[in-house]
Amino acid sequence: MPTFSAEVPHQLGSELATQRLRQFIDQVREQYRDVVSDVQGSWSDNLLTFSFKSYGLKIDGTLTVGETTARLAGSMPFAAVPFRGKIEQSIAAELRRELT
Repeated sequence: MPTFSAEVPHQLGSELATQRLRQFIDQVREQYRDVVSDVQGSWSDNLLTFSFKSYGLKIDGTLTVGETTARLAGSMPFAAVPFRGKIEQSIAAELRRELT
């Protein structure tokens, strides 16, 4: 399966950044409800494992929150490859908003 990734720098430290991002799944579910469905997420310390569907395509991955960066990595179906840049940019923009 094709992959995607993004990295967002922050100055909050791991604990505060993780606290801010714990609401991330709920915000995505609410804000993008017209294009995203079946949003799932589970936190374990500073690691979020997530999945969602967008336009019927399942996307899944992890978000790892470190001291100075939040790293996103995931996989997508081949049909979503043309939208990889848009997916990465959209998620990274939301992460930046939460971590600023």
